[in-house]
Amino acid sequence: MSEPPSEESSSDAPRADDSADSGSGTAHALADVKQLGLFASLASLSYVFWVVGGMEMVERCAYYGVRAVAGLYAGAAQSKGGLGINEDALGDIFFVWALVQSLVPVFTGGLSDRFGYKETIFVSTIFKIGGYIMMAMWPTYWGFFAGAVVLATGTAIFKPGIQGTLVKASSRENSSMAWGVFYQTVNIGGWLGPLIAAFVRTRWGWNWVFYACSAIICINFILLLIYKEPGKQERLERARLEKPGDRRSLLSESLEELAKPHVWIYLAIFSGFWFMFNALFDVLPLHIRDWVNTQTIVQDLFGATGTQSGAAKFFLGMNKEGTAINPEGMLNLNAGLIMITCFLFAWMSGKVRATTSMVIGTLLATAAMFLSGFSTLGWLSLSAILVFSVGEMLSSPKFSEFIGNFAPSDKKAMYLGFSQIPLAIGWSLEGKLGPMIYGHYASKDSFSRDLLVEKGMPAAQTVVCESGQDAGCIKQGEAFDKLVEFTKETPEALTQAMYESHQVGTVWVIFGAVGIVSAIGIYMYGRWVITLAVNAKRNPAS
Repeated sequence: MSEPPSEESSSDAPRADDSADSGSGTAHALADVKQLGLFASLASLSYVFWVVGGMEMVERCAYYGVRAVAGLYAGAAQSKGGLGINEDALGDIFFVWALVQSLVPVFTGGLSDRFGYKETIFVSTIFKIGGYIMMAMWPTYWGFFAGAVVLATGTAIFKPGIQGTLVKASSRENSSMAWGVFYQTVNIGGWLGPLIAAFVRTRWGWNWVFYACSAIICINFILLLIYKEPGKQERLERARLEKPGDRRSLLSESLEELAKPHVWIYLAIFSGFWFMFNALFDVLPLHIRDWVNTQTIVQDLFGATGTQSGAAKFFLGMNKEGTAINPEGMLNLNAGLIMITCFLFAWMSGKVRATTSMVIGTLLATAAMFLSGFSTLGWLSLSAILVFSVGEMLSSPKFSEFIGNFAPSDKKAMYLGFSQIPLAIGWSLEGKLGPMIYGHYASKDSFSRDLLVEKGMPAAQTVVCESGQDAGCIKQGEAFDKLVEFTKETPEALTQAMYESHQVGTVWVIFGAVGIVSAIGIYMYGRWVITLAVNAKRNPAS
Protein backbone atom coordinates (compact mmCIF):
# COMPACT_ATOMS: atom_id res chain seq x y z
CA MET A 1 0.00 0.00 0.00
CA SER A 2 1.05 3.65 -0.15
CA GLU A 3 2.47 3.62 3.37
CA PRO A 4 3.71 0.58 5.32
CA PRO A 5 1.85 -0.61 8.39
CA SER A 6 3.30 0.33 11.75
CA GLU A 7 4.70 -2.37 13.99
CA GLU A 8 1.50 -2.33 15.98
CA SER A 9 -0.76 -2.29 12.96
CA SER A 10 -2.79 -5.33 12.09
CA SER A 11 -5.90 -4.16 10.36
CA ASP A 12 -6.99 -1.12 8.47
CA ALA A 13 -10.60 -2.16 8.71
CA PRO A 14 -12.84 0.61 9.98
CA ARG A 15 -14.82 -0.01 13.11
CA ALA A 16 -17.92 2.14 13.35
CA ASP A 17 -19.80 2.77 16.57
CA ASP A 18 -23.49 3.42 16.77
CA SER A 19 -23.07 7.06 15.91
CA ALA A 20 -20.67 6.61 13.03
CA ASP A 21 -21.79 7.75 9.63
CA SER A 22 -20.20 8.07 6.22
CA GLY A 23 -18.35 11.21 7.27
CA SER A 24 -16.08 12.00 10.18
CA GLY A 25 -17.41 9.27 12.49
CA THR A 26 -16.38 6.54 10.10
CA ALA A 27 -13.08 8.24 9.31
CA HIS A 28 -12.13 8.31 13.00
CA ALA A 29 -12.99 4.61 13.21
CA LEU A 30 -10.22 3.72 10.76
CA ALA A 31 -7.44 3.62 13.35
CA ASP A 32 -5.13 0.58 13.32
CA VAL A 33 -5.48 -1.92 16.15
CA LYS A 34 -2.70 -4.12 17.48
CA GLN A 35 -3.44 -7.84 17.11
CA LEU A 36 -2.59 -10.38 19.79
CA GLY A 37 0.20 -12.84 19.10
CA LEU A 38 -0.34 -16.24 17.50
CA PHE A 39 -0.91 -18.29 20.66
CA ALA A 40 -2.52 -15.49 22.66
CA SER A 41 -5.11 -14.89 19.96
CA LEU A 42 -5.87 -18.61 19.70
CA ALA A 43 -6.31 -18.84 23.47
CA SER A 44 -8.62 -15.81 23.49
CA LEU A 45 -11.25 -17.41 21.26
CA SER A 46 -14.40 -18.06 23.28
CA TYR A 47 -16.58 -21.12 23.78
CA VAL A 48 -19.36 -19.83 21.54
CA PHE A 49 -16.84 -19.16 18.77
CA TRP A 50 -15.99 -22.87 18.61
CA VAL A 51 -19.67 -23.86 18.68
CA VAL A 52 -20.53 -21.72 15.66
CA GLY A 53 -17.35 -22.94 13.97
CA GLY A 54 -18.66 -26.48 14.45
CA MET A 55 -22.07 -25.58 13.03
CA GLU A 56 -20.49 -23.93 10.00
CA MET A 57 -18.26 -26.97 9.51
CA VAL A 58 -21.27 -29.30 9.48
CA GLU A 59 -23.21 -27.00 7.14
CA ARG A 60 -20.29 -26.69 4.72
CA CYS A 61 -19.73 -30.47 4.74
CA ALA A 62 -23.29 -31.02 3.55
CA TYR A 63 -23.30 -28.00 1.22
CA TYR A 64 -20.06 -28.80 -0.60
CA GLY A 65 -21.03 -32.44 -0.75
CA VAL A 66 -23.58 -31.21 -3.30
CA ARG A 67 -22.07 -28.00 -4.68
CA ALA A 68 -18.71 -29.54 -5.56
CA VAL A 69 -20.36 -32.17 -7.74
CA ALA A 70 -23.41 -30.23 -8.98
CA GLY A 71 -21.87 -29.51 -12.38
CA LEU A 72 -20.73 -33.12 -12.75
CA TYR A 73 -24.18 -34.42 -11.80
CA ALA A 74 -25.92 -32.04 -14.18
CA GLY A 75 -23.64 -32.86 -17.12
CA ALA A 76 -23.51 -36.63 -16.59
CA ALA A 77 -25.55 -38.61 -19.10
CA GLN A 78 -28.94 -39.85 -17.90
CA SER A 79 -27.74 -43.38 -18.59
CA LYS A 80 -25.11 -42.77 -15.90
CA GLY A 81 -27.58 -41.36 -13.37
CA GLY A 82 -27.08 -37.67 -14.15
CA LEU A 83 -29.41 -35.00 -15.46
CA GLY A 84 -27.90 -34.98 -18.95
CA ILE A 85 -28.15 -31.21 -19.47
CA ASN A 86 -25.77 -28.89 -21.31
CA GLU A 87 -23.71 -25.97 -19.98
CA ASP A 88 -26.36 -23.35 -20.80
CA ALA A 89 -29.00 -25.14 -18.75
CA LEU A 90 -26.50 -25.64 -15.92
CA GLY A 91 -25.75 -21.91 -16.07
CA ASP A 92 -29.45 -21.14 -15.52
CA ILE A 93 -29.45 -23.24 -12.34
CA PHE A 94 -26.22 -21.73 -11.04
CA PHE A 95 -27.45 -18.21 -11.83
CA VAL A 96 -30.67 -18.53 -9.83
CA TRP A 97 -28.93 -20.49 -7.07
CA ALA A 98 -26.33 -17.75 -6.62
CA LEU A 99 -28.87 -14.94 -6.86
CA VAL A 100 -31.17 -16.37 -4.19
CA GLN A 101 -28.36 -17.40 -1.83
CA SER A 102 -26.62 -14.04 -2.11
CA LEU A 103 -29.47 -11.53 -2.26
CA VAL A 104 -31.77 -12.90 0.43
CA PRO A 105 -29.32 -12.08 3.29
CA VAL A 106 -29.17 -8.44 2.15
CA PHE A 107 -32.74 -8.00 3.30
CA THR A 108 -33.01 -10.72 5.97
CA GLY A 109 -29.64 -10.32 7.70
CA GLY A 110 -31.28 -7.84 10.06
CA LEU A 111 -33.78 -10.50 11.12
CA SER A 112 -31.00 -12.24 13.07
CA ASP A 113 -30.17 -8.98 14.87
CA ARG A 114 -33.82 -8.42 15.78
CA PHE A 115 -35.20 -11.90 16.47
CA GLY A 116 -32.15 -13.91 17.49
CA TYR A 117 -29.33 -15.81 15.88
CA LYS A 118 -30.37 -19.18 17.30
CA GLU A 119 -33.87 -18.92 15.91
CA THR A 120 -32.77 -18.08 12.37
CA ILE A 121 -30.15 -20.84 12.37
CA PHE A 122 -32.85 -23.34 13.34
CA VAL A 123 -35.18 -22.20 10.56
CA SER A 124 -32.37 -22.27 8.00
CA THR A 125 -31.56 -25.89 8.83
CA ILE A 126 -35.15 -26.92 8.10
CA PHE A 127 -34.93 -25.25 4.68
CA LYS A 128 -31.63 -26.94 3.88
CA ILE A 129 -32.90 -30.41 4.73
CA GLY A 130 -35.85 -29.81 2.42
CA GLY A 131 -33.60 -28.74 -0.44
CA TYR A 132 -31.42 -31.85 -0.27
CA ILE A 133 -34.43 -34.18 -0.08
CA MET A 134 -36.06 -32.50 -3.09
CA MET A 135 -32.90 -33.08 -5.13
CA ALA A 136 -32.87 -36.75 -4.14
CA MET A 137 -36.55 -37.47 -4.69
CA TRP A 138 -36.99 -35.59 -7.99
CA PRO A 139 -33.92 -36.37 -10.18
CA THR A 140 -35.04 -34.11 -13.01
CA TYR A 141 -33.97 -30.70 -14.23
CA TRP A 142 -36.85 -28.93 -12.49
CA GLY A 143 -36.55 -31.06 -9.37
CA PHE A 144 -32.88 -30.14 -9.02
CA PHE A 145 -33.67 -26.51 -9.87
CA ALA A 146 -36.33 -26.30 -7.15
CA GLY A 147 -34.11 -28.09 -4.64
CA ALA A 148 -31.29 -25.64 -5.38
CA VAL A 149 -33.57 -22.66 -4.72
CA VAL A 150 -34.77 -24.08 -1.38
CA LEU A 151 -31.20 -24.97 -0.39
CA ALA A 152 -30.01 -21.49 -1.37
CA THR A 153 -32.74 -19.91 0.75
CA GLY A 154 -31.69 -21.97 3.76
CA THR A 155 -28.04 -21.05 3.27
CA ALA A 156 -28.97 -17.37 2.95
CA ILE A 157 -30.84 -17.43 6.27
CA PHE A 158 -28.02 -19.40 7.94
CA LYS A 159 -25.06 -17.14 7.14
CA PRO A 160 -25.90 -13.83 8.92
CA GLY A 161 -26.67 -15.53 12.24
CA ILE A 162 -23.47 -17.55 12.21
CA GLN A 163 -21.21 -14.71 11.11
CA GLY A 164 -22.94 -12.21 13.40
CA THR A 165 -22.22 -14.53 16.31
CA LEU A 166 -18.58 -14.75 15.28
CA VAL A 167 -18.19 -10.95 15.20
CA LYS A 168 -19.79 -10.56 18.63
CA ALA A 169 -17.68 -13.40 20.04
CA SER A 170 -14.39 -11.81 18.90
CA SER A 171 -12.67 -8.44 19.26
CA ARG A 172 -10.53 -6.11 17.16
CA GLU A 173 -7.46 -7.54 18.91
CA ASN A 174 -8.11 -11.13 17.74
CA SER A 175 -10.33 -10.61 14.68
CA SER A 176 -7.70 -11.70 12.14
CA MET A 177 -7.16 -14.98 13.95
CA ALA A 178 -10.88 -15.43 14.62
CA TRP A 179 -11.81 -15.15 10.96
CA GLY A 180 -8.83 -17.24 9.88
CA VAL A 181 -9.60 -20.09 12.28
CA PHE A 182 -13.29 -19.87 11.41
CA TYR A 183 -12.37 -20.16 7.74
CA GLN A 184 -10.22 -23.13 8.67
CA THR A 185 -13.06 -24.97 10.43
CA VAL A 186 -15.30 -24.16 7.47
CA ASN A 187 -12.87 -25.91 5.18
CA ILE A 188 -12.77 -29.03 7.31
CA GLY A 189 -16.40 -29.41 6.27
CA GLY A 190 -15.58 -28.27 2.76
CA TRP A 191 -12.89 -30.95 2.58
CA LEU A 192 -15.00 -33.82 3.93
CA GLY A 193 -18.14 -33.04 1.90
CA PRO A 194 -16.74 -33.73 -1.60
CA LEU A 195 -14.96 -36.86 -0.36
CA ILE A 196 -18.21 -38.21 1.04
CA ALA A 197 -19.97 -37.28 -2.21
CA ALA A 198 -17.31 -39.01 -4.33
CA PHE A 199 -17.49 -42.14 -2.17
CA VAL A 200 -21.30 -42.29 -2.17
CA ARG A 201 -21.87 -41.55 -5.86
CA THR A 202 -19.35 -44.13 -7.08
CA ARG A 203 -20.94 -46.87 -4.97
CA TRP A 204 -24.67 -46.19 -4.60
CA GLY A 205 -25.56 -43.49 -7.10
CA TRP A 206 -26.27 -39.78 -7.23
CA ASN A 207 -29.51 -39.67 -5.23
CA TRP A 208 -27.76 -41.05 -2.15
CA VAL A 209 -25.39 -38.07 -2.20
CA PHE A 210 -28.35 -35.80 -1.48
CA TYR A 211 -29.80 -38.07 1.19
CA ALA A 212 -26.40 -38.23 2.90
CA CYS A 213 -26.13 -34.43 2.93
CA SER A 214 -29.60 -34.06 4.44
CA ALA A 215 -28.53 -36.40 7.25
CA ILE A 216 -25.28 -34.51 7.84
CA ILE A 217 -26.98 -31.12 8.26
CA CYS A 218 -29.22 -32.58 11.00
CA ILE A 219 -26.17 -32.64 13.30
CA ASN A 220 -26.64 -28.88 13.72
CA PHE A 221 -29.80 -29.49 15.73
CA ILE A 222 -27.57 -31.08 18.39
CA LEU A 223 -25.10 -28.19 18.32
CA LEU A 224 -27.95 -25.70 18.68
CA LEU A 225 -28.73 -27.24 22.07
CA ILE A 226 -25.38 -26.00 23.44
CA TYR A 227 -25.29 -22.71 21.51
CA LYS A 228 -25.63 -19.47 23.46
CA GLU A 229 -26.21 -16.21 21.61
CA PRO A 230 -23.70 -13.49 22.62
CA GLY A 231 -25.32 -10.14 23.37
CA LYS A 232 -28.78 -11.67 23.70
CA GLN A 233 -29.67 -9.67 26.79
CA GLU A 234 -28.72 -6.42 25.04
CA ARG A 235 -30.93 -7.35 22.10
CA LEU A 236 -33.87 -8.18 24.33
CA GLU A 237 -33.39 -4.97 26.32
CA ARG A 238 -33.37 -2.87 23.14
CA ALA A 239 -36.57 -4.57 22.05
CA ARG A 240 -38.17 -3.93 25.47
CA LEU A 241 -37.31 -0.22 25.42
CA GLU A 242 -38.54 0.33 21.89
CA LYS A 243 -41.92 1.97 21.53
CA PRO A 244 -44.41 0.50 19.00
CA GLY A 245 -43.69 3.20 16.41
CA ASP A 246 -39.92 3.37 16.93
CA ARG A 247 -38.87 0.31 14.95
CA ARG A 248 -38.09 1.18 11.35
CA SER A 249 -38.54 -1.22 8.47
CA LEU A 250 -35.54 -3.39 7.70
CA LEU A 251 -35.67 -2.26 4.08
CA SER A 252 -35.36 1.46 4.81
CA GLU A 253 -32.72 0.88 7.47
CA SER A 254 -30.71 -1.36 5.14
CA LEU A 255 -30.87 1.13 2.27
CA GLU A 256 -29.67 3.94 4.55
CA GLU A 257 -26.62 1.92 5.60
CA LEU A 258 -25.89 0.84 2.03
CA ALA A 259 -25.86 4.49 0.89
CA LYS A 260 -22.73 5.21 2.93
CA PRO A 261 -19.76 5.58 0.52
CA HIS A 262 -17.31 3.41 2.45
CA VAL A 263 -19.90 0.60 2.31
CA TRP A 264 -21.16 0.60 -1.27
CA ILE A 265 -17.77 1.31 -2.86
CA TYR A 266 -16.25 -1.59 -0.96
CA LEU A 267 -19.06 -3.91 -2.00
CA ALA A 268 -18.89 -2.82 -5.65
CA ILE A 269 -15.16 -3.53 -5.89
CA PHE A 270 -15.52 -7.08 -4.61
CA SER A 271 -18.08 -8.10 -7.23
CA GLY A 272 -15.27 -8.84 -9.69
CA PHE A 273 -13.35 -10.79 -7.06
CA TRP A 274 -16.28 -13.12 -6.46
CA PHE A 275 -16.78 -13.61 -10.21
CA MET A 276 -13.23 -14.86 -10.53
CA PHE A 277 -13.28 -16.74 -7.21
CA ASN A 278 -16.34 -18.88 -7.90
CA ALA A 279 -15.08 -19.93 -11.33
CA LEU A 280 -12.72 -22.32 -9.57
CA PHE A 281 -15.60 -24.15 -7.91
CA ASP A 282 -18.16 -24.00 -10.73
CA VAL A 283 -16.03 -24.37 -13.86
CA LEU A 284 -12.78 -26.06 -12.83
CA PRO A 285 -14.49 -29.44 -12.08
CA LEU A 286 -15.78 -29.42 -15.68
CA HIS A 287 -12.30 -28.57 -16.98
CA ILE A 288 -10.67 -31.35 -14.94
CA ARG A 289 -13.33 -33.85 -16.05
CA ASP A 290 -12.78 -33.03 -19.71
CA TRP A 291 -9.10 -32.16 -20.08
CA VAL A 292 -6.87 -32.96 -17.09
CA ASN A 293 -5.10 -36.32 -16.99
CA THR A 294 -5.22 -37.30 -13.32
CA GLN A 295 -4.05 -40.84 -14.05
CA THR A 296 -0.45 -39.62 -14.16
CA ILE A 297 -0.76 -38.40 -10.56
CA VAL A 298 -2.02 -41.81 -9.44
CA GLN A 299 0.71 -43.60 -11.36
CA ASP A 300 3.41 -41.40 -9.84
CA LEU A 301 2.04 -42.06 -6.36
CA PHE A 302 1.09 -45.75 -6.57
CA GLY A 303 2.55 -47.21 -9.75
CA ALA A 304 1.22 -48.02 -13.20
CA THR A 305 -1.74 -50.09 -11.97
CA GLY A 306 -3.01 -47.54 -9.44
CA THR A 307 -4.18 -48.60 -5.99
CA GLN A 308 -6.85 -50.74 -4.40
CA SER A 309 -6.51 -49.12 -0.99
CA GLY A 310 -9.92 -48.08 0.28
CA ALA A 311 -8.42 -45.33 2.42
CA ALA A 312 -6.47 -43.88 -0.51
CA LYS A 313 -9.54 -43.97 -2.75
CA PHE A 314 -11.62 -42.16 -0.14
CA PHE A 315 -9.18 -39.47 0.96
CA LEU A 316 -7.99 -38.71 -2.57
CA GLY A 317 -11.50 -38.81 -4.07
CA MET A 318 -10.55 -41.50 -6.61
CA ASN A 319 -12.66 -43.53 -9.00
CA LYS A 320 -13.82 -47.04 -8.10
CA GLU A 321 -10.93 -48.64 -10.00
CA GLY A 322 -8.29 -46.60 -8.15
CA THR A 323 -6.69 -45.45 -11.40
CA ALA A 324 -7.66 -41.74 -11.51
CA ILE A 325 -8.69 -38.90 -9.19
CA ASN A 326 -12.21 -37.54 -9.62
CA PRO A 327 -12.59 -33.78 -10.24
CA GLU A 328 -13.99 -33.25 -6.75
CA GLY A 329 -10.99 -35.08 -5.32
CA MET A 330 -8.61 -32.77 -7.17
CA LEU A 331 -10.48 -29.66 -6.08
CA ASN A 332 -10.46 -30.93 -2.52
CA LEU A 333 -6.79 -29.97 -2.24
CA ASN A 334 -8.14 -26.45 -1.81
CA ALA A 335 -10.15 -27.25 1.30
CA GLY A 336 -7.52 -29.65 2.61
CA LEU A 337 -4.75 -27.06 2.51
CA ILE A 338 -6.93 -24.40 4.10
CA MET A 339 -8.05 -26.89 6.74
CA ILE A 340 -4.52 -27.41 8.05
CA THR A 341 -2.78 -24.08 7.41
CA CYS A 342 -5.30 -21.23 7.48
CA PHE A 343 -4.50 -20.19 11.06
CA LEU A 344 -0.89 -19.59 10.01
CA PHE A 345 -1.92 -17.44 7.06
CA ALA A 346 -4.39 -15.63 9.32
CA TRP A 347 -1.52 -14.82 11.68
CA MET A 348 0.66 -13.63 8.80
CA SER A 349 -2.12 -11.54 7.25
CA GLY A 350 -2.63 -9.90 10.64
CA LYS A 351 0.85 -8.38 10.26
CA VAL A 352 -0.17 -6.26 7.28
CA ARG A 353 -3.08 -4.04 6.38
CA ALA A 354 -6.27 -5.91 5.50
CA THR A 355 -6.41 -4.42 2.01
CA THR A 356 -2.75 -5.31 1.42
CA SER A 357 -3.50 -8.92 2.29
CA MET A 358 -6.53 -8.89 0.00
CA VAL A 359 -4.56 -7.50 -2.95
CA ILE A 360 -1.81 -10.11 -2.59
CA GLY A 361 -4.37 -12.88 -2.21
CA THR A 362 -6.35 -11.74 -5.25
CA LEU A 363 -3.22 -11.64 -7.40
CA LEU A 364 -2.26 -15.17 -6.35
CA ALA A 365 -5.75 -16.45 -7.11
CA THR A 366 -5.56 -14.69 -10.48
CA ALA A 367 -2.25 -16.40 -11.25
CA ALA A 368 -3.97 -19.72 -10.55
CA MET A 369 -6.60 -18.93 -13.18
CA PHE A 370 -3.92 -18.60 -15.86
CA LEU A 371 -2.17 -21.78 -14.70
CA SER A 372 -5.40 -23.81 -14.81
CA GLY A 373 -5.74 -23.64 -18.59
CA PHE A 374 -2.04 -23.93 -19.39
CA SER A 375 -1.91 -27.69 -20.05
CA THR A 376 -3.57 -31.06 -19.40
CA LEU A 377 -0.94 -32.14 -16.84
CA GLY A 378 -2.50 -33.32 -13.59
CA TRP A 379 0.34 -32.04 -11.42
CA LEU A 380 0.10 -28.57 -12.97
CA SER A 381 -3.62 -28.48 -12.23
CA LEU A 382 -2.88 -29.40 -8.61
CA SER A 383 -0.28 -26.63 -8.48
CA ALA A 384 -2.84 -24.12 -9.71
CA ILE A 385 -5.27 -25.21 -7.00
CA LEU A 386 -2.47 -24.88 -4.42
CA VAL A 387 -1.65 -21.31 -5.52
CA PHE A 388 -5.33 -20.39 -5.54
CA SER A 389 -5.75 -21.75 -2.00
CA VAL A 390 -2.97 -19.54 -0.63
CA GLY A 391 -4.53 -16.55 -2.37
CA GLU A 392 -7.92 -17.45 -0.96
CA MET A 393 -6.58 -17.64 2.61
CA LEU A 394 -5.04 -14.18 2.28
CA SER A 395 -8.12 -12.54 0.78
CA SER A 396 -11.47 -14.16 1.43
CA PRO A 397 -11.45 -14.23 5.28
CA LYS A 398 -10.22 -10.62 5.28
CA PHE A 399 -13.24 -9.52 3.30
CA SER A 400 -15.65 -10.72 6.00
CA GLU A 401 -13.37 -9.51 8.82
CA PHE A 402 -13.17 -6.05 7.25
CA ILE A 403 -16.89 -5.48 6.87
CA GLY A 404 -17.64 -7.08 10.24
CA ASN A 405 -15.24 -4.65 11.90
CA PHE A 406 -16.75 -1.48 10.46
CA ALA A 407 -20.34 -2.58 11.12
CA PRO A 408 -22.18 -0.75 13.95
CA SER A 409 -22.47 -2.92 17.06
CA ASP A 410 -26.24 -3.42 16.71
CA LYS A 411 -26.08 -4.12 12.97
CA LYS A 412 -23.44 -6.87 12.70
CA ALA A 413 -25.67 -9.43 10.99
CA MET A 414 -27.13 -6.74 8.73
CA TYR A 415 -23.69 -5.69 7.49
CA LEU A 416 -22.61 -9.29 7.04
CA GLY A 417 -25.78 -9.68 5.02
CA PHE A 418 -24.56 -6.77 2.90
CA SER A 419 -21.36 -8.72 2.27
CA GLN A 420 -23.48 -11.00 0.11
CA ILE A 421 -24.17 -8.20 -2.41
CA PRO A 422 -20.86 -8.51 -4.28
CA LEU A 423 -21.21 -12.26 -3.99
CA ALA A 424 -24.69 -11.95 -5.54
CA ILE A 425 -23.38 -9.89 -8.44
CA GLY A 426 -20.14 -11.77 -9.04
CA TRP A 427 -21.33 -15.30 -8.36
CA SER A 428 -24.65 -15.02 -10.20
CA LEU A 429 -22.95 -13.57 -13.27
CA GLU A 430 -20.28 -16.25 -13.11
CA GLY A 431 -22.93 -18.89 -12.47
CA LYS A 432 -24.61 -17.95 -15.75
CA LEU A 433 -21.64 -16.82 -17.85
CA GLY A 434 -19.01 -19.26 -16.55
CA PRO A 435 -20.62 -22.44 -17.91
CA MET A 436 -21.60 -20.57 -21.09
CA ILE A 437 -18.01 -19.42 -21.67
CA TYR A 438 -16.81 -22.93 -20.96
CA GLY A 439 -19.40 -24.40 -23.33
CA HIS A 440 -18.24 -22.06 -26.11
CA TYR A 441 -14.47 -22.39 -25.70
CA ALA A 442 -13.90 -25.73 -23.98
CA SER A 443 -16.86 -28.15 -24.18
CA LYS A 444 -15.45 -31.60 -24.84
CA ASP A 445 -18.90 -32.90 -25.70
CA SER A 446 -19.35 -30.22 -28.37
CA PHE A 447 -15.84 -30.74 -29.76
CA SER A 448 -16.47 -34.50 -29.93
CA ARG A 449 -19.58 -33.99 -32.06
CA ASP A 450 -17.63 -31.80 -34.45
CA LEU A 451 -14.82 -34.34 -34.67
CA LEU A 452 -17.28 -37.17 -35.35
CA VAL A 453 -18.46 -35.28 -38.42
CA GLU A 454 -14.86 -34.64 -39.44
CA LYS A 455 -14.11 -38.36 -39.11
CA GLY A 456 -17.02 -39.33 -41.34
CA MET A 457 -20.15 -39.69 -39.22
CA PRO A 458 -23.23 -38.02 -40.79
CA ALA A 459 -23.94 -34.68 -39.14
CA ALA A 460 -27.58 -35.64 -38.61
CA GLN A 461 -26.44 -38.38 -36.24
CA THR A 462 -24.25 -36.15 -34.07
CA VAL A 463 -26.98 -33.80 -32.84
CA VAL A 464 -28.08 -33.77 -29.20
CA CYS A 465 -31.08 -36.00 -28.59
CA GLU A 466 -34.33 -34.16 -27.95
CA SER A 467 -36.65 -35.25 -25.14
CA GLY A 468 -37.96 -38.73 -25.83
CA GLN A 469 -35.67 -39.26 -28.83
CA ASP A 470 -33.30 -42.24 -28.67
CA ALA A 471 -32.34 -43.15 -32.20
CA GLY A 472 -30.25 -41.25 -34.76
CA CYS A 473 -28.72 -38.87 -32.20
CA ILE A 474 -26.27 -38.73 -29.28
CA LYS A 475 -27.41 -37.91 -25.77
CA GLN A 476 -25.82 -35.05 -23.87
CA GLY A 477 -22.64 -36.24 -22.15
CA GLU A 478 -22.14 -39.30 -24.37
CA ALA A 479 -20.46 -37.77 -27.45
CA PHE A 480 -16.87 -38.45 -26.35
CA ASP A 481 -17.65 -42.11 -25.63
CA LYS A 482 -19.20 -42.36 -29.09
CA LEU A 483 -16.09 -40.72 -30.59
CA VAL A 484 -13.79 -43.28 -28.94
CA GLU A 485 -16.01 -46.10 -30.21
CA PHE A 486 -16.21 -44.66 -33.74
CA THR A 487 -12.51 -43.85 -34.22
CA LYS A 488 -11.01 -46.78 -32.23
CA GLU A 489 -8.42 -44.33 -30.83
CA THR A 490 -7.51 -44.11 -27.15
CA PRO A 491 -9.34 -41.56 -24.96
CA GLU A 492 -6.00 -39.99 -24.01
CA ALA A 493 -4.93 -39.45 -27.63
CA LEU A 494 -8.28 -37.97 -28.63
CA THR A 495 -8.34 -35.67 -25.61
CA GLN A 496 -4.85 -34.34 -26.32
CA ALA A 497 -5.64 -33.83 -30.01
CA MET A 498 -8.78 -31.83 -29.25
CA TYR A 499 -7.01 -29.81 -26.58
CA GLU A 500 -4.22 -28.82 -28.96
CA SER A 501 -6.64 -27.91 -31.77
CA HIS A 502 -8.85 -25.63 -29.63
CA GLN A 503 -8.19 -22.57 -27.46
CA VAL A 504 -9.35 -24.24 -24.23
CA GLY A 505 -7.18 -21.92 -22.11
CA THR A 506 -9.16 -18.88 -23.27
CA VAL A 507 -11.70 -19.63 -20.54
CA TRP A 508 -9.09 -19.10 -17.86
CA VAL A 509 -7.58 -16.02 -19.50
CA ILE A 510 -11.01 -14.38 -19.24
CA PHE A 511 -11.35 -15.25 -15.55
CA GLY A 512 -7.78 -14.14 -14.89
CA ALA A 513 -8.39 -10.74 -16.51
CA VAL A 514 -11.32 -10.16 -14.15
CA GLY A 515 -9.03 -10.99 -11.22
CA ILE A 516 -6.45 -8.42 -12.31
CA VAL A 517 -9.09 -5.67 -12.51
CA SER A 518 -10.36 -6.67 -9.05
CA ALA A 519 -6.87 -6.48 -7.52
CA ILE A 520 -6.42 -2.95 -8.93
CA GLY A 521 -9.78 -1.92 -7.44
CA ILE A 522 -8.89 -3.28 -3.99
CA TYR A 523 -5.53 -1.51 -4.12
CA MET A 524 -7.17 1.83 -4.94
CA TYR A 525 -9.74 1.35 -2.18
CA GLY A 526 -6.92 0.68 0.28
CA ARG A 527 -5.23 3.96 -0.66
CA TRP A 528 -8.53 5.80 -0.12
CA VAL A 529 -9.00 4.16 3.29
CA ILE A 530 -5.50 5.26 4.32
CA THR A 531 -6.26 8.82 3.20
CA LEU A 532 -9.41 8.88 5.33
CA ALA A 533 -7.50 7.60 8.35
CA VAL A 534 -4.67 10.13 7.93
CA ASN A 535 -7.13 13.02 7.56
CA ALA A 536 -8.98 11.87 10.67
CA LYS A 537 -5.76 11.93 12.69
CA ARG A 538 -4.87 15.40 11.43
CA ASN A 539 -8.34 16.79 12.13
CA PRO A 540 -9.53 14.96 15.27
CA ALA A 541 -12.26 17.52 15.93
CA SER A 542 -13.89 17.08 12.50
